[in-house]
Amino acid sequence: MGKAKAPRRLADNEARAVARTIRVSPQKLNLVAAMIRGKSVATALTDLEFSRKRIAGTVRKTLESAIANAENNHGLDVDALVVAEAYVGKSITMKRFHARGRGRASRIEKPFSHLTIVVRELEEVEAA
Repeated sequence: MGKAKAPRRLADNEARAVARTIRVSPQKLNLVAAMIRGKSVATALTDLEFSRKRIAGTVRKTLESAIANAENNHGLDVDALVVAEAYVGKSITMKRFHARGRGRASRIEKPFSHLTIVVRELEEVEAA
Protein backbone atom coordinates (compact mmCIF):
# COMPACT_ATOMS: atom_id res chain seq x y z
CA MET A 1 0.00 0.00 0.00
CA GLY A 2 1.47 3.29 -1.05
CA LYS A 3 0.45 6.87 -0.99
CA ALA A 4 -2.23 8.14 -3.29
CA LYS A 5 -1.03 9.80 -6.46
CA ALA A 6 -0.50 13.53 -6.00
CA PRO A 7 -2.88 15.71 -8.04
CA ARG A 8 -1.46 17.54 -11.01
CA ARG A 9 -0.27 21.05 -10.10
CA LEU A 10 -0.86 22.50 -13.55
CA ALA A 11 -4.06 22.87 -15.54
CA ASP A 12 -4.92 20.35 -18.24
CA ASN A 13 -3.86 22.77 -20.99
CA GLU A 14 -0.39 23.43 -19.50
CA ALA A 15 2.99 21.74 -19.47
CA ARG A 16 6.29 22.72 -17.93
CA ALA A 17 10.01 22.07 -17.97
CA VAL A 18 12.58 22.86 -15.26
CA ALA A 19 16.31 23.39 -15.70
CA ARG A 20 18.21 23.25 -12.42
CA THR A 21 21.65 24.53 -11.38
CA ILE A 22 22.35 26.64 -14.45
CA ARG A 23 25.72 28.37 -14.14
CA VAL A 24 24.54 31.97 -14.43
CA SER A 25 23.29 34.54 -11.95
CA PRO A 26 19.50 34.77 -11.51
CA GLN A 27 19.57 38.45 -12.51
CA LYS A 28 21.16 37.70 -15.90
CA LEU A 29 18.91 34.69 -16.50
CA ASN A 30 15.81 36.73 -15.69
CA LEU A 31 16.67 39.17 -18.50
CA VAL A 32 16.43 36.33 -21.01
CA ALA A 33 13.32 34.83 -19.35
CA ALA A 34 11.55 38.21 -19.51
CA MET A 35 12.32 38.35 -23.23
CA ILE A 36 10.11 35.31 -23.96
CA ARG A 37 7.33 35.70 -21.37
CA GLY A 38 3.86 35.90 -22.95
CA LYS A 39 5.02 35.18 -26.50
CA SER A 40 4.00 32.32 -28.75
CA VAL A 41 6.51 29.49 -28.69
CA ALA A 42 7.53 29.99 -32.33
CA THR A 43 8.35 33.66 -31.69
CA ALA A 44 10.11 32.83 -28.42
CA LEU A 45 12.31 30.20 -30.11
CA THR A 46 13.25 32.66 -32.84
CA ASP A 47 14.10 35.36 -30.29
CA LEU A 48 16.31 32.95 -28.35
CA GLU A 49 18.00 31.73 -31.53
CA PHE A 50 19.21 35.22 -32.39
CA SER A 51 19.85 36.48 -28.86
CA ARG A 52 23.44 37.46 -28.09
CA LYS A 53 23.21 36.38 -24.44
CA ARG A 54 25.37 33.39 -23.54
CA ILE A 55 22.62 31.64 -21.60
CA ALA A 56 20.00 31.91 -24.39
CA GLY A 57 20.95 28.44 -25.68
CA THR A 58 20.14 26.80 -22.34
CA VAL A 59 16.83 28.69 -22.11
CA ARG A 60 16.03 27.54 -25.66
CA LYS A 61 16.68 23.90 -24.73
CA THR A 62 14.40 24.24 -21.70
CA LEU A 63 11.65 25.79 -23.82
CA GLU A 64 11.98 22.99 -26.38
CA SER A 65 11.68 20.49 -23.52
CA ALA A 66 8.49 22.17 -22.31
CA ILE A 67 7.09 22.03 -25.86
CA ALA A 68 7.99 18.33 -26.14
CA ASN A 69 6.35 17.64 -22.75
CA ALA A 70 3.18 19.41 -23.92
CA GLU A 71 3.05 17.43 -27.15
CA ASN A 72 4.08 13.96 -25.97
CA ASN A 73 2.89 13.79 -22.36
CA HIS A 74 -0.25 15.93 -22.46
CA GLY A 75 -1.32 15.82 -26.12
CA LEU A 76 -1.44 19.59 -26.63
CA ASP A 77 -1.32 21.36 -30.00
CA VAL A 78 2.17 22.80 -30.52
CA ASP A 79 0.98 25.60 -32.82
CA ALA A 80 -1.38 26.99 -30.15
CA LEU A 81 1.19 27.13 -27.32
CA VAL A 82 2.33 30.34 -25.62
CA VAL A 83 4.92 30.85 -22.88
CA ALA A 84 2.57 31.43 -19.94
CA GLU A 85 5.27 31.64 -17.25
CA ALA A 86 9.04 31.80 -17.24
CA TYR A 87 10.48 32.34 -13.80
CA VAL A 88 13.90 32.14 -12.23
CA GLY A 89 15.00 30.99 -8.78
CA LYS A 90 18.23 31.10 -6.85
CA SER A 91 20.28 27.96 -6.44
CA ILE A 92 23.61 27.32 -4.76
CA THR A 93 26.50 29.77 -4.76
CA MET A 94 30.08 28.57 -5.08
CA LYS A 95 32.47 30.53 -2.91
CA ARG A 96 35.95 31.11 -4.27
CA PHE A 97 38.74 33.45 -3.30
CA HIS A 98 40.86 35.88 -5.27
CA ALA A 99 44.35 36.73 -4.09
CA ARG A 100 44.81 40.46 -3.48
CA GLY A 101 47.71 42.65 -2.59
CA ARG A 102 49.57 42.58 0.74
CA GLY A 103 48.67 38.96 1.48
CA ARG A 104 44.93 39.52 1.58
CA ALA A 105 42.14 37.67 -0.15
CA SER A 106 38.72 38.71 -1.35
CA ARG A 107 35.69 36.52 -1.86
CA ILE A 108 34.24 35.70 -5.27
CA GLU A 109 30.76 34.26 -5.44
CA LYS A 110 29.69 32.19 -8.44
CA PRO A 111 25.89 31.90 -8.37
CA PHE A 112 23.71 29.23 -9.96
CA SER A 113 20.03 29.50 -10.96
CA HIS A 114 16.92 27.42 -11.60
CA LEU A 115 14.65 28.09 -14.58
CA THR A 116 11.01 27.00 -14.88
CA ILE A 117 9.07 27.46 -18.12
CA VAL A 118 5.30 26.81 -18.31
CA VAL A 119 3.63 26.68 -21.72
CA ARG A 120 -0.14 26.94 -22.12
CA GLU A 121 -2.39 25.96 -25.02
CA LEU A 122 -4.73 28.74 -26.05
CA GLU A 123 -8.15 27.88 -27.42
CA GLU A 124 -8.86 29.48 -30.76
CA VAL A 125 -11.50 32.19 -30.42
CA GLU A 126 -14.07 31.75 -33.16
CA ALA A 127 -15.67 34.85 -34.63
CA ALA A 128 -19.44 34.73 -34.27
